[in-house]
Amino acid sequence: MTIESILRRKGTNVTTIGPEASIKTAADWLRAKNIGALVVTSENAVLGLISEREIVRAFSRYGEATGSMPVKEIMQYGVPTVSPDESVNRVMNLMTRHRVRHMPVLSGGKLAGIVSIGDVVKHRLDDLELETNVLRDVYNVAR
Repeated sequence: MTIESILRRKGTNVTTIGPEASIKTAADWLRAKNIGALVVTSENAVLGLISEREIVRAFSRYGEATGSMPVKEIMQYGVPTVSPDESVNRVMNLMTRHRVRHMPVLSGGKLAGIVSIGDVVKHRLDDLELETNVLRDVYNVAR
């Protein structure tokens, strides 16, 4: 199973934000779209991510001034990315090793989607359910 199979199910729409946008704007977009992270881009280049985690940490550290700060002050730079043909197992390992919950998907150097740990786990659970059903059917036929 590949990341492309996840993107086929969930879609390839990615919400992006510029590095100069305010953290308040980023938080508003996360809430409005009910997502956990935004890909930070500049002229179609992926610069990094800003997630709920960075925003919470910034508010704890800087207080109310955080809302007016630019995204570039707190975003994650140099985030790992994956391609659509990566295996789901490899991406699960990368997320665990790098301690990230979201990974941009790049195809030919262009942003092609984003996967979250929730997407990966859901996909894996669906696979396990399918395997269980197939085994159950084989067992019932063999009886």
